[in-house]
Amino acid sequence: MMDVLWMYVLVFLLSATPLMEAIYISPFAVFGGLAFAPTVILAIAGNVLTVLVVIVFFDKIREWRKRKKGEEQSSKKAAKAQRIWQKYGLPGFALLAPFVIGSHLVAFLGLVFGGTKKAVTIWMLISICGWSVILSILALFGIDILNIENPFLERFFTE
Repeated sequence: MMDVLWMYVLVFLLSATPLMEAIYISPFAVFGGLAFAPTVILAIAGNVLTVLVVIVFFDKIREWRKRKKGEEQSSKKAAKAQRIWQKYGLPGFALLAPFVIGSHLVAFLGLVFGGTKKAVTIWMLISICGWSVILSILALFGIDILNIENPFLERFFTE
């Protein structure tokens, strides 16, 4: 039982880690055999928690980055994010960019590009929750449709 609880803790911690997003962790965990509802809830909670930290402390993070680099340097990811922002605005940016650059950087750049903290927070919640649920449902139905056994967890429940 402790092994299963540890897996749920890992889902939360990995989802809270930048670039290890809930949109990736929750479907993999569901596909691996963890229960759908707690997995998705913990993955979303971990990801949202750290994205909210980025949004709340945006000004301090931006100042720190400027001090560290002298000036904000443009990168390929930032240039790609800027093109997505210009083409689709905040809603499209929040919904599409997490697959390209990760939700933490999306939240930060959404604020840099001119989004308000409230709007960025709302669209990031929609994006993280929506994609996590949709991709986890697809993983769940993929398992059912393909009739795949879940040997991943069987070892913890068999004696």
